[in-house]
Amino acid sequence: MKRANLCRFVLACCALGISTPGIAGSGKLLATPGVSQVEGSAGGGIVPWAQLAGYASEEQWSLGGFCSRASVDDYRLDVCGIQANLFDRVELSYAEQSFAVPALNTDIEQSVSGVKVRLYGDIVYSTWPQLSLGMQHKSLKDDAVAALLGAEDDSGTDIYLAASKLHLGALGGFNTFWNITARHTEANQLGLLGYGGQQGSERIYLEASTAIFLSQNLALGYEYREKPDNLGLGEQQWQDVFVAWFINKQINITAAWLDLGSIAGQSDQTGWYVSVTGYF
Repeated sequence: MKRANLCRFVLACCALGISTPGIAGSGKLLATPGVSQVEGSAGGGIVPWAQLAGYASEEQWSLGGFCSRASVDDYRLDVCGIQANLFDRVELSYAEQSFAVPALNTDIEQSVSGVKVRLYGDIVYSTWPQLSLGMQHKSLKDDAVAALLGAEDDSGTDIYLAASKLHLGALGGFNTFWNITARHTEANQLGLLGYGGQQGSERIYLEASTAIFLSQNLALGYEYREKPDNLGLGEQQWQDVFVAWFINKQINITAAWLDLGSIAGQSDQTGWYVSVTGYF
């Protein structure tokens, strides 16, 4: 799908969300799918969570789209994607990323195809956390920058296992949420700088999120993501503090402050993030 068409689809999802409330699945609590992650999955902004996109029940399916922008000192990342939830069991996603590097007067583009399968539970109603197994296959459209920096491949596949739980009224009467994700990856800066490198080593990287709901539709949270330093450029862990506003079951808006550490040798990359998701 071309980026322009993908953006039109996302705008249509958001328009439907505003104009046609009540068509999403009614069996789930508001905000339980989370928001949209920059690689296409349901979750936080930088961490995929165990829950699936949309509010579909076991007898329903849902479709949605999102667009996000992250802007830090020397770079900008734009992402648009689509998501499908099939009977609250399987999530399918596709995202197009565009990473602007003004210093090189270039944009690095990457596509991400994802699938996530709910293995166990529900984030609210089961005793133990909801568990999901996910895969994200990523492919660069041009590997010139990645090859120049010493990356071994222009595509790669991340495998992750996520556990999520929402505790109702657990902290002073406020709903609280947590997620832990374990990911196997060789991606450099999400894969935007290629995959693997001379400094690479096989290991599992941990990611985590937590949030407190200040009201039924407003959440304040924090995310943390470990990342490999395969290229020896001092790639660091990512973190953010976010506010998510769930207007209704069709549309949500997220804003965040980002600390992405060092990117391609440029240190202290901090800035902001905003994302809009619509379901129908």
